[in-house]
Amino acid sequence: MTQSARRKSRSGGRAGAQIRRGTSVIEQMPWNPPVNIDRPTEPLTPEGVEAIHDGAMRILEEIGIEFLNAEAAGILRRAGCTVNGTNVRMGRDFVMEWIAHAPETFTLTPRNPERKITIGGKNLVFGNVSSPPNYWDMNLGTKVPGTRDMCRDLLKLTQYFNCIHFAGGYPVEPVDVHASVRHLDVLYDKLTLTDKVMHAYSLGKERVEDVMEMVRIAGGLSHEEFEATPRMYTNINSTSPLKHDIPMLDGWMRLARRGQGLVVTPFTLAGAMAPVTMAGAVAQSLAEALCAVVLAQIINPGCPCAIGTFTSNVDMKSGAPAFGTPEYMRATQMTGQLARHYKLPLRSSGVCAANVPDGQAMWETSNSLWAAVQSGTNMVYHAAGWLEGGLIASPEKFIMDCEVLQQIQRYMDPVITATGPDEIALDAIRSVGNSGHFFGIEHTQDRYTTAFYQPFLSDWKNYEGWAVAGGLWTPERAHLMFKDIVAQFEEPPMDPAIREELADFVARRKAQGGAPTDF
Repeated sequence: MTQSARRKSRSGGRAGAQIRRGTSVIEQMPWNPPVNIDRPTEPLTPEGVEAIHDGAMRILEEIGIEFLNAEAAGILRRAGCTVNGTNVRMGRDFVMEWIAHAPETFTLTPRNPERKITIGGKNLVFGNVSSPPNYWDMNLGTKVPGTRDMCRDLLKLTQYFNCIHFAGGYPVEPVDVHASVRHLDVLYDKLTLTDKVMHAYSLGKERVEDVMEMVRIAGGLSHEEFEATPRMYTNINSTSPLKHDIPMLDGWMRLARRGQGLVVTPFTLAGAMAPVTMAGAVAQSLAEALCAVVLAQIINPGCPCAIGTFTSNVDMKSGAPAFGTPEYMRATQMTGQLARHYKLPLRSSGVCAANVPDGQAMWETSNSLWAAVQSGTNMVYHAAGWLEGGLIASPEKFIMDCEVLQQIQRYMDPVITATGPDEIALDAIRSVGNSGHFFGIEHTQDRYTTAFYQPFLSDWKNYEGWAVAGGLWTPERAHLMFKDIVAQFEEPPMDPAIREELADFVARRKAQGGAPTDF
């Protein structure tokens, strides 16, 4: 039987019934952004850290970064940088002096203050997949361009899962909505379907200003309250190698002036947009990130900034990007060491090159997620739903990834490593002795519901039990779960007056033409 035929034969009956537990679709862990209790993995010696730091500084001093945004280049010139046309060079003492203004930790407070997250320190938060132009699910069986309805469904998953802590960019690009007004429709959906931290694409003045205003309205905030503490963030990418473009820097500077969260993530693929050696790729990535942090601190000293790593390698046979590789993992860990050297929060990603939610997708994503843990990452982008190197968003993959994220959250629970008398359990061991078993004793019975991680998607039945229950493969179970979650989804509460004001703003900006589509 083909995979397609098997899907059709299992579309109802027992297969549908086994997903529901109690009155909710799944029993998931509570909202509790994890704190990383592990020591970070540090592959670099102190001499190695210094060598990569020196490489990054020499790039900034001797080669320079192209700042294509004239306003940004002018700010850096007036601050003391050497500017020749668009090429900007800055000395290492200058760099270190300015990045020292950036806080080691900062908070992002969305419209629901109970969803506030902290970026930095040992804090670890996960966000949804962002920006794929295509969508895949098991009903379709092929990738198709994203739509607003697909985007809304993925936003419902973003809100539903407690292990997703912030709403990144569009979880799939709704290409059925014109680019001039897409940001207005999607932000309206994001702000009404979720109450988690918002993101703005830095793609021109209008988009950034519209998003900031919509976040302000949704929070019921005055302009002063909006600017008093970070309420949202942007993530920009350099144009590797060694360039920052016009619209992204424009958005970066606008958010910096208003004290909102800033994340800069160079996209450096070793062997293509960066040196083939991981140390060289990391050094280049750091240079591209740190100069943007310098710019933000010159504009608004103390504004919240994080640096990101998206350093991986290409397949040297085809040139295609690869993710979740050993090199990707080491680059993430190395960048974590340097982020701590600079005392800046770190962003990394949960990524894969697989085209469907199969075994490859999960081992590559798991590698990248655990590399985030090992590196001391604070903010994990694309933690759920990413396929085909970021070209596909999938609800099945989203749910499969959330199982991994919950396991990471449980792994970080200090109760697992507690060592008090109850945990050492000598009385329990004595009562059982060297015969009998621990199933029925009071020590076990008191803890049996909370002792171990309980999956919502994994199937722990034996083969016979699994077969009798329908023999569903993991993506099939995830698909049924997705349909149930979307069908039962309830929007988080929003004051009707605020919703009306938000809708009026969207209508007014659409009537004005939205945002230009060329940069």
